[in-house]
Amino acid sequence: MESTIYELTERLLTYNTSFLNYFQLARETGEKQDFQQMIKPFVDEVMAVNNEWKSLMKKWLADLTFKHIHEKQVETTADHIEKLAIQCFFPETSKSRFLNSQRTVEYFLREVLKVIKT
Repeated sequence: MESTIYELTERLLTYNTSFLNYFQLARETGEKQDFQQMIKPFVDEVMAVNNEWKSLMKKWLADLTFKHIHEKQVETTADHIEKLAIQCFFPETSKSRFLNSQRTVEYFLREVLKVIKT
């Protein structure tokens, strides 16, 4: 299970970087992407990985106890990922809120990777 969680966490980190790239592009150009062509397929892909990750993380945390990783953080991170996947395409998204959420996701996912490595 840990290897699957590790792989999914790395994929979510890649998506998190994509969120930032899409957000910066939307802010620079001021253009919204086509919902059916770009946004929906991307969000569906992210959500599939995010839901599987959240489910496995909950099972993993039920079996083990960690000092710095708790189920509430998993819920919050998954919620942030869901919102970021959509908000990154819209130039009117609040920059500070977006960046704070994106950094929070980055930090927590890296913590999960550290715990699995040790």
